[in-house]
Amino acid sequence: MTDFSLIETLRYEPENGFVRSRLHLARLKRSARRLGFSGAEGAEAALLAAVKSGDDKLAHRVRLELFPDGRIEVKTAPFVPLSDDTIWRVRIAATRLNSRDPLLRYKTSRRAAYETARGEFAASEADEVLLLNEKGEVCEGTITSVFLDDGSGVLKTPPIACGLLAGVLRTELICQRRARVARLSPADLTSGTVYVGNSLRGMIRVRLLV
Repeated sequence: MTDFSLIETLRYEPENGFVRSRLHLARLKRSARRLGFSGAEGAEAALLAAVKSGDDKLAHRVRLELFPDGRIEVKTAPFVPLSDDTIWRVRIAATRLNSRDPLLRYKTSRRAAYETARGEFAASEADEVLLLNEKGEVCEGTITSVFLDDGSGVLKTPPIACGLLAGVLRTELICQRRARVARLSPADLTSGTVYVGNSLRGMIRVRLLV
């Protein structure tokens, strides 16, 4: 399989460096090893070079892309955080993910299903779009993991087996025992407070629109 690349998107903060870099690099190296990509060992140096060559006094969104031949490209852009009281409007797409597709577990440039789902709604209609699998189970957003606060004290997030990415923020919360895996239906999302999140932006509260 050589028709896609591996991607990691990180936040760089001048005072703290790369946020969750250990988890990002571990995921990239694990994915590269399993999919037969070379060059992952050079990712950390490439990230550091990218921020040193720019304005390191500002927070940045940093996108690293690893190609099958070991080539690495890094692109940076200024990062503007969301305000703490942000609430995203979220809708559920008709597009379905196939839980048997092993590549859904990796962050790759194969984005057709996510782009199709996002395209079902105008930007004025939704800030993020959630995808279900062929069984009707909640999987993930087009750029985020999904979390449900049902009042139990621990967030619930769909298991990888449903057909979704092992998100870095998701991994951190599970390791901290602030989240646990649980299969979720769309109806479950109406029984508590829903959040979406990723390593770049953190957790974002949402309003589910139907």
